[in-house]
Amino acid sequence: QVQLLESGGGLVQAGGSLRLSCAASGGTFSSRSMGWFRRAPGKEREFVASISWSGGSTYYTDSVKGRFTISRDNAKNTVYLQMNSLKPEDTAVYYCAARPSNLGMDTRGALYGAWGQGTQVTVSP
Repeated sequence: QVQLLESGGGLVQAGGSLRLSCAASGGTFSSRSMGWFRRAPGKEREFVASISWSGGSTYYTDSVKGRFTISRDNAKNTVYLQMNSLKPEDTAVYYCAARPSNLGMDTRGALYGAWGQGTQVTVSP
């Protein structure tokens, strides 16, 4: 079973940038589609972005398109989320998640088999 560990969260002013990292261990990272999700205070977990196992395909929720970029480095077993032009409404705990091997991207969190512990992102006005 793959283990995931996020890092890179923090406090940033509106308009600023952060890059989240998610390091995978204990499994076959390069065959897994990956996703980023977030949970804001008092809200349900929501899909943010996903990337195919090769990195050749990506998908974003509408609210982050043009501002966030998901990428991966299979040699380093790491997936990234570059977040630019951050807004206060991006404040949330961000989680990375891995799909089972050899399956495609998905926006539904229930179809991801492994999750990290989360990293807090706070955007001040």
